[in-house]
Amino acid sequence: MPKVALFNQTGSKVGDIELNDSVFGIEPNKHVLFEAVLMQRASLRQGTHKVKNRSEVRGGGRKPWRQKGTGRARQGSIRSPQWRGGGTVFGPVPRSYSYKLPKKVRRLAIKSALSSKVVEENILVLEALSFDAPKTKEFANVLKGLSLNAKTLVVTDGVDENVALSARNIPGVTVVPADGISVLDVLGHDKLVMTKSAVEKVEEVLA
Repeated sequence: MPKVALFNQTGSKVGDIELNDSVFGIEPNKHVLFEAVLMQRASLRQGTHKVKNRSEVRGGGRKPWRQKGTGRARQGSIRSPQWRGGGTVFGPVPRSYSYKLPKKVRRLAIKSALSSKVVEENILVLEALSFDAPKTKEFANVLKGLSLNAKTLVVTDGVDENVALSARNIPGVTVVPADGISVLDVLGHDKLVMTKSAVEKVEEVLA
């Protein structure tokens, strides 16, 4: 079983913690990670692009010239696609880009992401993380005590408003609850900080 250091909120090491081998100790599957990131990024697309086809473009009701006798090609409307200012053929319309991967693939992806952080030694476990009130300075002191100055993902047991608000104004720091952790979040940050209770919750779900 992989073993990592356990720290308190001030940054002092208080012991070690063993992580579940089936969650944090598997061989990361790079292809599955790629597919999971692709799926999540596709789901983030708004899909609000829109063009007008020939029926939606204003004007073009009258035939521009008579059918025969002018020597020019026959035309029915100045809003046909070949005209400047005409409608667009096969252009984008509002749509959803989201799709889903099989459940087993999604589970393997998040396990691979967590295991990759263990392999890279970029995961830290905190005994607990809590504040009496939202204080950015206190959260900054926690990061300083842990010697963290890179993009950091902080995973808590549940939604903690004080922790979330304390970290909101710190660049590069993101706070998510354990049940909201995603592959894109884990791979998009250099360091992963989890509370002990968050680790147990993740292991309970994924093991």
